[in-house]
Amino acid sequence: MITIDDFKKIELRVAQIKEVNDHPNADKLLVLTLDAGGKTKQVVAGIKSAYTKETLIGKYVVLVDNLEPALLRGVESQGMVLAGSDESGITIIIPERPLKSGSIVK
Repeated sequence: MITIDDFKKIELRVAQIKEVNDHPNADKLLVLTLDAGGKTKQVVAGIKSAYTKETLIGKYVVLVDNLEPALLRGVESQGMVLAGSDESGITIIIPERPLKSGSIVK
């Protein structure tokens, strides 16, 4: 269990996917370039089995904006896109309607 104070440390923001590329060293990963409201973020996401690059461009997603950067198979990821999965596959978590990039998710 975490406290509400722990949860408040997580910065969730709306971001728009601007560019999508195949990860050069992994078959199941995509490299997303996101507009996070005045700043660009690169995120590596394990969603290639569920989405084509073309269907992701322009989508709004929920980004964990203050996650410490990590190298994933040699490519830096500067956050995390929220997604869910079950026996039918993976789906990204998207706002019900487009919000301004950088909007805070509470």
